[in-house]
Amino acid sequence: MSTSTEVQQDTRFFGHPRGLANLFGVEMWERFSFYGMQSILAIYLYHETTKGGLGIPQETALGIVGAYGGMVYLSAVIGAWVADRLLGPERTLFYSAILVMLGHIALALLPGFAGIGVGLVLVAIGSGGLKSNATAIVGTLYAEGDERRDGGFTLFYMGINLGAFVGQMLTGLAQKELGFHYGFGLAAIGMALGLIQYSIGRKNLGGKAREVPNPLAASRRMQMLAVAIVGVVLIVVLVLTGVIRADNLADIAVGVVIVASVIYFGVILRSSKITSDERSRVYSFIPMFIASAAFFALYQQQFTVVATYSDKRLDRDLFGWEMPVSWVNSVVPVFVIVFAPVFAAVWTKLSSRQPSSPMKFVWGTVLMGIAFLLFLPMVGTGANGSPLLALIGILFVFTMGELFLSPVGLSLSTKLAPDAFRTQMVALNFLSISLGTALSGKLAKYYDSNDEVPYFSIIGGTAIVIGVLLFFGTPFIRRLMKGVH
Repeated sequence: MSTSTEVQQDTRFFGHPRGLANLFGVEMWERFSFYGMQSILAIYLYHETTKGGLGIPQETALGIVGAYGGMVYLSAVIGAWVADRLLGPERTLFYSAILVMLGHIALALLPGFAGIGVGLVLVAIGSGGLKSNATAIVGTLYAEGDERRDGGFTLFYMGINLGAFVGQMLTGLAQKELGFHYGFGLAAIGMALGLIQYSIGRKNLGGKAREVPNPLAASRRMQMLAVAIVGVVLIVVLVLTGVIRADNLADIAVGVVIVASVIYFGVILRSSKITSDERSRVYSFIPMFIASAAFFALYQQQFTVVATYSDKRLDRDLFGWEMPVSWVNSVVPVFVIVFAPVFAAVWTKLSSRQPSSPMKFVWGTVLMGIAFLLFLPMVGTGANGSPLLALIGILFVFTMGELFLSPVGLSLSTKLAPDAFRTQMVALNFLSISLGTALSGKLAKYYDSNDEVPYFSIIGGTAIVIGVLLFFGTPFIRRLMKGVH
């Protein structure tokens, strides 16, 4: 078993610790299954039953997809808490991966709404636990001040997108040629392969990945178990009584995530276990949390508005064969795979001269707003009349914004994290993604394919304004970061 110091000094994976390869692999397979399933989820929900779908109204279906995505990232909080207080990140990641696999099996084998209910709940909880802990463990591979950190996170991010690309291509093809449940089954197989690969390489992660940084007292464990049981019972009652419904799920998700975010920031900031410098760094993360939520409210519309746009407005004809809707979203992972190493190399080469994290967030948010404004020239092209190349160009801008903000957000959350809240600070970053993803479902309800100008112009312009405000606030934010770049 390697010690943490040995792991941090390792350079066997393209100049990075070998443990990064194992985390790269398990995250790749988890994203294969997650994005493969999510790429066909919306059309499964709103396509007619004669086409193998469930026949849910489109507005409700898009709200469900956004709310589900938000719940995935919200569950990262649960996974982070379990890691920091009970099991440590490494074991929590392993058990979470098992839940993900079981969820995809349920989607593949259980018919209709039973499969959706059981499958999405298991995948949401498992994916949240896996994502927050995989990210936290990547952070443990690097010593404080190691300039390889941002480059390592960008390589890790490339693994995410490799899985997303292959998953969406193969799952979409299986869905189109064989049916939706075959697509869900392929996602289950992908996660099983990820579990096998991860089990083989667990020894390369070092002892720090197995630490429980803030152990929960044994006397409080039954109390927390009771709270969890009450929470589950309450949710079941609200569903059965009609308080939580498919048509208001996106609104509920947004509200829950906002409340959870405020509480989480409050818990960390009021803790007696953090120093004054650590508290200042947590405060510095608040404006970037807001910018991240705004970014992902647009970016995650790949699975709501962009999926619908691709289904109904995009010309998907390839030499007489209509390509699957899900293939459109595979464009972004391809761009990430190509350009993530470039970004990683640039950040590594620039070292201390690279732009600060807040400035990277500025670029990411502004580019995302510009991407939505680029839809405007295609207004009026009619049903399935928008050119594929134009949408590919827009998704290229999506990708540039993503590479400025998303992997940097993962890295920044580990750099700003107080020692007692290492994994839970990563969960706060995922809460910003959760809020943005839930908002993507809520905003999608206002999309009208017959009147697209207000939607794309208002949302794109708002993102640009948020980026500009962050730009002017950057000097103050950097002072709060207390030396973190």
